Amino acid sequence: MTNPPAGRPLTGQVALVSGATRGGGRGIAVQLGVAGATVYVTGRSTAAARSPMNRPETIEETADLVTAAGGHGIAVPTDHLDVDQVRELVARIDREQDGRLDILVNNVWGGDPLTVWDKPLWEQPLDGGLRLQRQAVHTHIITSWHALPLMVARRRGLVVEVTDGTDEQEYRGTFFYDLAKASVIRMARAQAGDLRPYGVTALAITPGFLRSEAMLDHFGVTEATWRDGIAQDPYFALSETPVYLGRAVAALAADPEVDRWSGRSLSTWQLVKEYDFTDADGSRPDWGGYYGATQRHGDGVGGVAPEDYR
Repeated sequence: MTNPPAGRPLTGQVALVSGATRGGGRGIAVQLGVAGATVYVTGRSTAAARSPMNRPETIEETADLVTAAGGHGIAVPTDHLDVDQVRELVARIDREQDGRLDILVNNVWGGDPLTVWDKPLWEQPLDGGLRLQRQAVHTHIITSWHALPLMVARRRGLVVEVTDGTDEQEYRGTFFYDLAKASVIRMARAQAGDLRPYGVTALAITPGFLRSEAMLDHFGVTEATWRDGIAQDPYFALSETPVYLGRAVAALAADPEVDRWSGRSLSTWQLVKEYDFTDADGSRPDWGGYYGATQRHGDGVGGVAPEDYR
């Protein structure tokens, strides 16, 4: 299968990408647009007000990018912890699309301000940790609860849970973050069990080292100068743009046999071998292969050439 632009295989399909303001959510929304889909993009960061993430990106920008890419982007400000807002969002999709929803991407995160990396569980703020669970896990449950009946009624659809790491992931280094990301993987498997009799597929997907807007800012680089960040973290050499994750999801959505992945925990570096897409620069980063090789090698990163894994 070639990259999604060929033939626009998702023309006529309707997608909801929650948490589509930036990063992986934006990458997924835009690539679904490249493939021809109508994409509802949601989040709390709008042209009128910033979310607690305090980032400049907005859902309106994402919707415009979807439309410019060849799809139809529709921005709907939504706090996915607010049951009433999510109910109205899904009711709007139902009204405007005659009950059609083909793709649901649960990508809400918003946990960066709540993540504490340098303390064990018992030394972390409990309120912040519980809030992270609500923000990163409960939002997915609320959204699926409202949206899945549209898919079940038509007996078709794809649910994508976006996470960090696969089901074989080691401890992610901090309790509440690890719990949230592992919960999302299990949520995909549980939804798959409920949805399989109705012809709807649910799965989880992770990017590798995602070169998001926030990560570029963290390293003090731009997309044009991103390689300068390798001096601060050698693993950044295998980072991938949100385009890569977006193309992986678009390829899944266009696969008529996507149900073979139902309940699975997938990765960009795994799916690129199946669907033969590329990152924005034409490369094919193999984060899993590179990270595994550095862990096996006695000299760590210094003994493994990153170019062998792009």
